[in-house]
Amino acid sequence: MLDIKFVRENPEIVKENIRKKFQDSKLPLVDEVIELDQENRTIKQEVEALRAQRNKLSKQIGGLMAKGEKEEAEKVKAQIAADAERVDELTVKEKDVEERIKKIMMTIPNIIDPSVPIGKDDSENVEVEKFGEPVVPDFEIPYHTDIMESFGGIDLDSARKVAGNGFYYLMGDIARLHSAVLAYARDFMIGRGFKYCIPPFMIRSNVVTGVMSFAEMDAMMYKIEGEDLYLIGTSEHSMIGKFIDTMNKEEDLPQTLTSYSPCFRKEKGAHGIEERGVYRIHQFEKQEMIVVCKPEESPMWFDKLWQNTV
Repeated sequence: MLDIKFVRENPEIVKENIRKKFQDSKLPLVDEVIELDQENRTIKQEVEALRAQRNKLSKQIGGLMAKGEKEEAEKVKAQIAADAERVDELTVKEKDVEERIKKIMMTIPNIIDPSVPIGKDDSENVEVEKFGEPVVPDFEIPYHTDIMESFGGIDLDSARKVAGNGFYYLMGDIARLHSAVLAYARDFMIGRGFKYCIPPFMIRSNVVTGVMSFAEMDAMMYKIEGEDLYLIGTSEHSMIGKFIDTMNKEEDLPQTLTSYSPCFRKEKGAHGIEERGVYRIHQFEKQEMIVVCKPEESPMWFDKLWQNTV
């Protein structure tokens, strides 16, 4: 999420960034959030002034009473009561304005790195690098679940009866291979200097909204009924949440972490042949990697991270 101060001071940069993302419907949000920010700062200034005045008036009451000026003291008390009522009113308004600001700021997109090619969809993707030539085999490639089913490595039918579409039982050597790949990924990342971590598999709503938009949250995440908890869609969510409301010393950076977790996703819109396989499913496991570093080191770490996946 962008800093409101950056939006306030650079509205045209923020708007141009929105245009580059082809999300013009969000352009009015920039002016709206700037107006709300001004309103919020005005409210805060008035609240601070009223509280300062209350402290000043409170000190006068004792002196007036000591002089026997009870009528004047009562007037001061009445003013203090009126100011307190106004502060309560402004506090409610302030909370509402801040909620509206937060909702808009969660919708305004982050600034695109200058190196990113601009395109409206994947048809305008730019080929940056190419390795070898694609090879088309001279035989029919079997579907991955057909291979696993041929030696009893997956049971989709039983999973469908137990939990519905989007789940599977992994069996025998395929289940062992699954665990072995996860162990390999874990040890590979540890070998690259990353600290291994198993995070919470549920997170609170304020962590969710800190790592994704409201629309993404609704489309992906399962909510625990009656609690402020969501099942994670990836360990990246809880790993980033680990740093919520913290100050990290520059000398402690970078922090490089690799985490294992099961992942739970609604996967709205999943359809077609992939429902038969192990893609776009509701439950799976994976190894994640995140880095907390100085902003200027982000491009370097981005390169390192994607190279770890090759």
